[in-house]
Amino acid sequence: MRSRHEFQVESSADVYQGRVMALRADRVVMPGGRIATREILEHPGAVAIAALDPADRLMMIHQYRHPVRRRLWELPAGLLDVAGEDPAATAARELVEEAGLAASDWSVLLDIVPSPGFSDEAVRVYLARGLTEIDRPDAGDDEEADLQLRWVPLPVAVDMVLDGTIVNAAAVAAVLAVQVVCDGRSPRPVDAGWPDRPSRFAARNR
Repeated sequence: MRSRHEFQVESSADVYQGRVMALRADRVVMPGGRIATREILEHPGAVAIAALDPADRLMMIHQYRHPVRRRLWELPAGLLDVAGEDPAATAARELVEEAGLAASDWSVLLDIVPSPGFSDEAVRVYLARGLTEIDRPDAGDDEEADLQLRWVPLPVAVDMVLDGTIVNAAAVAAVLAVQVVCDGRSPRPVDAGWPDRPSRFAARNR
């Protein structure tokens, strides 16, 4: 069997570094020997939480997203922007901060790389059950201060995915995955390996 090309990186150059992302340009050796430039958006990684109550309702958030200039239906979520914090701990913290919920039963629902053509962003979606309502902390005056929370029955959420109401990639995938779990498929353990978790952006800030 013919060996697969390794796509060696000849050189890299930083283009921009911001608070939550960086842009670099890699010069990559193509299979025929040509050198091609690939621009890569480095991302810290993120978690999202499919919080499912005993009535098979999902906690959904309606939140303004400036790049698309409108409010989107999403799951509670957050960046992996605390150095050394376990992703499951980040998920638990974000569930409290965004939805005012704590969970006693955690598992890994799925992992997503939303835009692998130009970004190393990866999102781990957790399934949270055994929910308890607690007080949300003050959201301040950013986008989170404007978000709306709603319990959405799972069949309604599936319809919202299929009719284009839910377009956030993690939310789309999670809603459909939760339906599969409710049909009998077991999710992965909360400490399941995550080979695609980004590390390059975090390394910049050490």
